[in-house]
Amino acid sequence: MKIAHAKNPLRGTISVPGDKSISHRSIMFGAIAEGVTEVRGFLKSADCLSTIGCFMDMGIEIEEKDDVVLVHGKGLNGLTAPDHVLDCGNSGTTTRIISGILAGQSFESTLTGDSSIQKRPMRRVIDPLQEMGADIESIRDNGCAPLKICPSKIHGTHITTKVASAQVKSAVLLAGLYADGETTLTEPALSRNHTELMLKAFGADLTPGTEENPTASIRPGKPLTAQKITVPGDISSAAYFIGAGLIVPDSEILIKNVGINPTRDGILTVFKEMGADITEQNVREEAGEKTADLLVRFSALKGTEIGGNVIPKLIDELPLIAVVATQAEGTTVIRDAAELKVKESDRIDLTVKNLKAMGADIEATDDGMIIHGPTPLHHASIDTAKDHRIAMSFAIAAQINDDVKPTDIQDSACVSISYPDFFKDLDSLMVNS
Repeated sequence: MKIAHAKNPLRGTISVPGDKSISHRSIMFGAIAEGVTEVRGFLKSADCLSTIGCFMDMGIEIEEKDDVVLVHGKGLNGLTAPDHVLDCGNSGTTTRIISGILAGQSFESTLTGDSSIQKRPMRRVIDPLQEMGADIESIRDNGCAPLKICPSKIHGTHITTKVASAQVKSAVLLAGLYADGETTLTEPALSRNHTELMLKAFGADLTPGTEENPTASIRPGKPLTAQKITVPGDISSAAYFIGAGLIVPDSEILIKNVGINPTRDGILTVFKEMGADITEQNVREEAGEKTADLLVRFSALKGTEIGGNVIPKLIDELPLIAVVATQAEGTTVIRDAAELKVKESDRIDLTVKNLKAMGADIEATDDGMIIHGPTPLHHASIDTAKDHRIAMSFAIAAQINDDVKPTDIQDSACVSISYPDFFKDLDSLMVNS
């Protein structure tokens, strides 16, 4: 797709799709709860549809009725053996989190996905689950999918992780539902806590971690009960329009109903430190999840340092933050983000390569990037490696391309993984351009 620069300010009101993390979990937890879970605002992206497919393959009826997704749960032990390999598509979230549920089942299962998933590290889930007694292995013995999971006895255990990962934490806590005693997990920093909030709402006997003590614990024995869930807008999707509003001159964008869970709002913290004009309006809470409308205005930004405990709160937004940093006065340093190398692509390498191609003053480090700004950006051919977050980040960079030639976003259809209507929503803000 070729994208021309914005000739005029970006203005308007949009609503971004439902939160991907919460959408995944609503299906998973609804499937192992008793009764019918109603999900409003479900994200109908390729990744979340992979989760639906896996649970339908295990005997769960899932239907859409009047824009509500209905999950007919069968309880903790109601899943049935699939008659074929479970396909997680491109979804690392599906692959890792579902492993915790499958570890406690009485049947054998195999998980796989596309070529990208079969290269992504799964040892971080395999090791703690094995420590709990799970019979889980990488079939090719390379620490990646396909994964084979056989019935075994799950033991309550204390797990300490080296990386703050909501996916790993979720897998362990879900396996803990099937354990013979209490399971606890301690992270180096608090990762996103959607699993803890939602499991408690479903009735699990769970104690969440905190910023001060990032240790979560769960005790087996209590059944989960179906819930009514309203999924807030995904802040990771909203991020692109936040970034666009900040760097396209004279822009003003209102983004409605965005989830601002404190374990996910790192991008707001960082942008405000850089001088961003972002106002949170109509702040409210639904089912433990904090949401707000975000009013974003063009801003004079300054460089900053990003690292430490804030990284888990904005790991998916870092390519976009790097784009925005090219327009900030001074130097922006991103560190402690080696996790970017093992996402759908090596996002450090791709972000740096593509921004250099556009004329940015940027260099890669072992665990992040250093960006000097402000620098003008020009058109380029963008290698996305079919990574949705790279494609959307550089669609925003294209808005400030300072020459007449458009920016070519290769394999732009990959945005369907998380935000199928992304380009349509971006176009809606350019009605006067």
